[in-house]
Amino acid sequence: MTSHRRPKQPSRTRTTVLTTAAAAAVALSATAADAAPGQKLGKDEVKAKVDTLYVQAEQATEKYNGASEKQRKLQAEVSALQDSVARGQQDLNTMRDGLGSLAAAQYRSGGIDPSMQLLLSSDPDEFLDKASTLDQLSSQQVEALKKIQDKQRTLAQERAEAAEKLKDLTATRTELGERKQEVQGKLAEAQKLLNTLTAKEKAELAAEEQRAGRASAEQVNTGYHSPASGRAGAAFAAAQSQLGKPYIRGGTGPSSYDCSGLTSWAYAQADVHIPRTSEAQSGIGTRLTRSELQVGDLVFFFNDLHHVGLYAGNGQILHAPRSGTVVRYESMDTIGGPFMFGVRV
Repeated sequence: MTSHRRPKQPSRTRTTVLTTAAAAAVALSATAADAAPGQKLGKDEVKAKVDTLYVQAEQATEKYNGASEKQRKLQAEVSALQDSVARGQQDLNTMRDGLGSLAAAQYRSGGIDPSMQLLLSSDPDEFLDKASTLDQLSSQQVEALKKIQDKQRTLAQERAEAAEKLKDLTATRTELGERKQEVQGKLAEAQKLLNTLTAKEKAELAAEEQRAGRASAEQVNTGYHSPASGRAGAAFAAAQSQLGKPYIRGGTGPSSYDCSGLTSWAYAQADVHIPRTSEAQSGIGTRLTRSELQVGDLVFFFNDLHHVGLYAGNGQILHAPRSGTVVRYESMDTIGGPFMFGVRV
């Protein structure tokens, strides 16, 4: 006989969970529909996102520059240490040959003593630690042994230092590759967004930038602005001669620049050598407020100081802004990040 039981009713908790899950699914579907692939962002939205990506790319660029500069210095230090070790080894070999000549002369004059036999068959460091044997050596032999011992210690220190520098160099090269990939990734993402714009929208954005550039140039050319010093004036004039040159990551002139590449190149033309990166440049000279700025002073932006330019007067700067642009004038108020301080070199 078949049993006819009433189906078990779902508990209140289970009903609530199922209802909530269903509601969440509906909400997710709605969100997915709103952000469906192919949905076109407006021109202003694209510009805002692209500007953010360019800022991030420039941050990574300055870190790339720092790693590149560190790699260059480390490579030079490693090469110098390796050359020193090679020369030191040659000197050590010459000293040992000289000591061998002393032993040979001693042998010809009456036989080599046990202490010299021990010397020529073991490490001089170990031999010298046995101070009692020194009485069996001539003063000339003792002096030669001490020189050999000092040279061996120096070589050991230099080899250890070179090994540490090489490890640091390897790590720096790895960082350099990572920073390069980061920059390329940000720029690729920005280009992908720009490619979603129509030809008309791209033309409108370009026209807006050109109008802003012309307005800034007019502000700079309004009246005479005294440079901070002869050196600052020479640096600023050099930078002006580069107007229109493209921004390229790692560019230090004279065909292309990034922000700190332009400022370091400009001051080099005035026979003033300043550090390569914006962060390092911010640590030199005398700090200035905005009201204290004069033409040619260095000006720094963003909390991490990843952007630098040259003050041009009337609230304008001359700088290499970002990828896709050229060396140009621009208002300090449209950089995209806060002005931090100036530096007079």
